[in-house]
Amino acid sequence: MAESKNGRYAHIVGWGKYVPNKVLTNDDLSRMVDTSDEWIVTRTGIRERRVAGPKDTTASMGLAAAKEALERAGVRPHEVDLIIVATATPEHVFPSTASLIQDALGAVKAGAFDLSAGCTGFMYALTMGNQAIRSGASEIILVIGAETLSRIMDWKDRATCVLFGDGAGAVVLRAGTLAAGGVLATLCRSDGSGGDLLMLPGGGSKFPASHQTLDQNLHTIKMNGREVFRFATRIMDKSAREVAAQAGIPIENVELIIPHQANLRIIQAAARALKLPDERFFVNLHRYGNTSSASIPIAICEAVEQGKLKPGDHCVMVGFGAGLTWGAALVKWGEPVPLHEPTRLERVYKRLLYIAAGVRSRLVRGLRRIETLLGGTPSPKPTRIDKDKQPKK
Repeated sequence: MAESKNGRYAHIVGWGKYVPNKVLTNDDLSRMVDTSDEWIVTRTGIRERRVAGPKDTTASMGLAAAKEALERAGVRPHEVDLIIVATATPEHVFPSTASLIQDALGAVKAGAFDLSAGCTGFMYALTMGNQAIRSGASEIILVIGAETLSRIMDWKDRATCVLFGDGAGAVVLRAGTLAAGGVLATLCRSDGSGGDLLMLPGGGSKFPASHQTLDQNLHTIKMNGREVFRFATRIMDKSAREVAAQAGIPIENVELIIPHQANLRIIQAAARALKLPDERFFVNLHRYGNTSSASIPIAICEAVEQGKLKPGDHCVMVGFGAGLTWGAALVKWGEPVPLHEPTRLERVYKRLLYIAAGVRSRLVRGLRRIETLLGGTPSPKPTRIDKDKQPKK
C-alpha cells in the first residue's frame, strides 16, 4: 500500500444520490425505435432508466445528491474546502457546475471546479480529492458525479439511446487516520488514441455550434459500441488487479467490487477474468442504465443501503469511459457517522441554511450591480511611452 507520509487518509463519511422521477422502460423505447425489451436486456442487462424532467439539470441533481451526502456526514456547507463535479453534461461550458452548486449550498470557503473524463469522471475526481486530503491541502471535500445524458442523446439511434440514463451521486471525503479505513490506493489512466470511439463531436472549438453541426447531428453521442466493449472488458480486470496490488490487498480478499454500470456482459466478463463470483459485484444498471460519472456514486449509496458494503470491507471501484480513460480505487469502508432522527428545530435550521445561501447569493449579485452603477467600470490608465519606446515610470 502507498502509505501516507503524514498519516492522513481520505475517508468516505457521507454519500447521497438523486435520480429523476421519470422512468423510461425498454417497452417505452420499443415504441420510439426498432428495438425490444428482449433485445436490450440480452445485450446490456438494462430494463429501465431515469430521464430528467423539465426542472432537472446537472446542477440541480448534483445539488440534491450533495445535500444528502453532507447530511449523512454531519457536515455543514461552510466546512467544505473543495467541491469537484465530474460530468460530461455540465450546466454550461462556463461557469462550472461545481461553482453553481457551491453557491446554492452556501459553501462560502470552498473552491470548486468541474472535471471531464467521461464515465471515468467520478474515479478521477475521487483520486483528486484523495490526493488533496493526503497532501494536507484540504480537510473536507465534496465529490459529485452528475449527468443529464438524455439531453445529448440521439433518440433515433437504437445503439446508444437504450444505454444511458440521468442521475447524480455524491460522497464527502474527510481527513482521518488509517485505523478508521479510507482510500488506500487509486489509479487514473488514459489512451487518447481511442478518443474517436466515444465522443460528442459538436459544441467545442473544432466544431462550434452552427447550422451545419445541427444538420449533421453532431451534438449527440457517437459511439463505436463494439470497440468500446472490447476496451472495457480488457480494462476492468487489469485495473482491479493493479489497484489491489498497489494497496497490498489480494483481489480475492476484496469483499465488494463496484464497477461502472455500463453493461452487464462487461461486468460478467470481469468476474470471470478475476475468478470471482458474480455476487461479489454490485449491479444496479437494470434500473438506471449507464449514468456515466454518476453510476459509481449512485451504486455506493445503494450498496450501503442494501447492506452489501459494511464497515471493515475492502471495496474496489472501477470506471472506464470516453477519452479513452479508466480509473480505479480501493477503499476500506469505515464506520459511518452515527445517525439520529433530527429534531424539528434541526430540520428548520437545515432549511434555513439553504434559504440563507440563496438570499446571500442574491444580495451579492445586487451589491455587485449597485457598485457598478455608483462607481462605473474602472478603466486602466493609458501607458505613457518615452522617446525610446519604453513605458514611463
